[in-house]
Amino acid sequence: MMADLFALIDPRLVLVVTACWVFGYSLKRTPKIPDWSIIWLVTALALVLTVLILGLSAESVVQGILTGAAAVYGNQLYKQTMERDKKDP
Repeated sequence: MMADLFALIDPRLVLVVTACWVFGYSLKRTPKIPDWSIIWLVTALALVLTVLILGLSAESVVQGILTGAAAVYGNQLYKQTMERDKKDP
């Protein structure tokens, strides 16, 4: 699934995915930021960075949404795998 998602994302945006992942991780560690808002903030950052890199177009908006989604999905894959390893020795 993750490989399919990355096949849709412009290769120039791999650093945007990484930046969004780090940004989301930082937000998660910030006590005053509610969890429900993190996905929206990550998506907003992804959209801004993607538009700055690719220019304003419908394609860049879609790419921004995909990069934000890839960051959140990748984080959840990691998080859920670590939780599984804690429960199943």
